[in-house]
Amino acid sequence: SPSSSSSSSSTTSTSTTSQEQEQEQQQDNRDDAKIPYIIARGDGTTGGGGLPMPNKSKSNQPRNSSTDKSTAIKNQGVDLSNTNTDSEELESDDDDDDNLRRPKVGAEMPLGRPSWFRVPAPKTQKAKTKMNHDTMKAEMPLGRPSWFRVPAPKTQTGKNQNESRYNEVSKSLQNLNLNTVCEEAQCPNIGECWNGGTGTIMLLGDTCTRGCMFCAVNTDPAPPPPDPFEPFKTAEAVAQWGVDYIVLTSVDRDDIADGGSSHFATTVQLIKEHSGGNILVECLVSDFRGDLDAVETLANSGLDVYAHNVETVERLQKFVRDPRAGYKQSLSTLEHAKKVKTNRTERPLYTKTSLMLGLGETDEEVIQTMKDLRDIDVDVVTFGQYLRPTEHHLSVVEYVRPEKFEYFRQVGEELGFKYVASGPMVRSSYKAGEFFLEHLIKKERRMLEEENKNNGE
Repeated sequence: SPSSSSSSSSTTSTSTTSQEQEQEQQQDNRDDAKIPYIIARGDGTTGGGGLPMPNKSKSNQPRNSSTDKSTAIKNQGVDLSNTNTDSEELESDDDDDDNLRRPKVGAEMPLGRPSWFRVPAPKTQKAKTKMNHDTMKAEMPLGRPSWFRVPAPKTQTGKNQNESRYNEVSKSLQNLNLNTVCEEAQCPNIGECWNGGTGTIMLLGDTCTRGCMFCAVNTDPAPPPPDPFEPFKTAEAVAQWGVDYIVLTSVDRDDIADGGSSHFATTVQLIKEHSGGNILVECLVSDFRGDLDAVETLANSGLDVYAHNVETVERLQKFVRDPRAGYKQSLSTLEHAKKVKTNRTERPLYTKTSLMLGLGETDEEVIQTMKDLRDIDVDVVTFGQYLRPTEHHLSVVEYVRPEKFEYFRQVGEELGFKYVASGPMVRSSYKAGEFFLEHLIKKERRMLEEENKNNGE
């Protein structure tokens, strides 16, 4: 009958509507499950990460609204008033080409790591370990290939214990209450570097004012003020170590007027005074918000290598780095450091940068980045595999094969870089690269001195 037909139709319609509502509710629940990440990591209380990824907003909000993104940034305590962020950084993010890839938070990871990629177990140090043990439950890769060997630190025992350079470095750090990236990041290369005469000291505290999507460093818009005696402690420690090459680095400190540039400069000057100018100093620094005066202060402090990492190719900048960072801004600081130093001293300043691979970049984009770097006379570039610190960070898009790293090394050398370090486990501060730079700098400076002597200068 018509009534029964109508009733059946009504029942079917009601059932369909109920299913649709249930599906929408499940989707909302999935969206809501990501809110704690914004709260836990975006308010600067528990670590890096900063902003949620683009296009992850609630479905009832405009997807491509730059106003919404600016509001989200402000709600997390990010001040954009003094930034040089390119305008396209806050424009629509729905510009992905079907043939291009980019990293995303929560995206599917590659299924396991390939056989040729093995990560060594970190050296556990009880006094310095700050790792969240909940993130360490995954099984380690079974064994290491024959070509991957990390030497254990030479911690000598008995009466010859003090002869180990590794022990000397470790002891002086504890006595002077200094931080190193080597320990904070539990770097597997720590033994090779410290025993070989290089080290990396982290200045300006351990809390960053930015929240890049690849980094797990603690964040806070107002970190504790720097230790005013840190430059003196650092110079004392380096003098005790007897190292030949030292790397100084830091978190971003946008809360300081000059970004910490003068703090770096004072540290460099004191190290040079303590060593009689015999120690080579590399500074791996932030972009100082594009403040070229801050760049100039550090470039003229007496350092030997000015390093700043562009991190990734231009297209992926807005997905990977904090909104206050930018590709052009990074290039401008590297270019200015080389110019002001070269114009004011007979000893040229070497510039260096680093990129992570495996974030969805194309070969053409990597090569174009190298060309851009050579256009501003950057001397050294390093390439390493991006590894996700936690599940709340950007997923790895791919594990780049060793053959591809070797290809980029060859292309970089053909483009004119003085040195290219390229490999899955290469990091911006690493003994092998520093050893090469040390000898390169000393060799070129001897040649310059001989040339000036022959010219009667």
